[in-house]
Amino acid sequence: MSTEIDALLSGYPVIYDVAVAWGEMDAFQHVNNVVYFRYFESARIEYGRAIGMMDWRESLGIGPIVAGANARYKRPVLFPDQLRVGVKIARLSDDRFWQQYRIVSTTQGAITTEGEAEIVMFDYKSGKKTNVPAELRQRIAQLEQRGLG
Repeated sequence: MSTEIDALLSGYPVIYDVAVAWGEMDAFQHVNNVVYFRYFESARIEYGRAIGMMDWRESLGIGPIVAGANARYKRPVLFPDQLRVGVKIARLSDDRFWQQYRIVSTTQGAITTEGEAEIVMFDYKSGKKTNVPAELRQRIAQLEQRGLG
């Protein structure tokens, strides 16, 4: 089944693995819809670490701000399960980018959830949005192994 799961995550350069916790279940006995946004967040942080995004926050005071996010629930997830969360950049503009997420259940061997977040680069010193630095664009392109626009 590992090959099937890998195929479902093809094109996602960063994969974040997460074990479903019992406490993430709700009264309907499946993972609560809010929890998926935590999974997306954890995958987003892993992606940021892969491209050194947090270095920009430390050195220049520039970092990402989530402007919006959505999720599409395809199948319920139950405890116990092991999930693989794929994340990639779908589109990149001057001052923002859009990340796509795909969650695959290793128990079900299927996609359970897909989502997207619009992320704006923010200058914490000025309190305003700013352009995605050229070097960060290069790091994204290198990780994605494709051009983005």
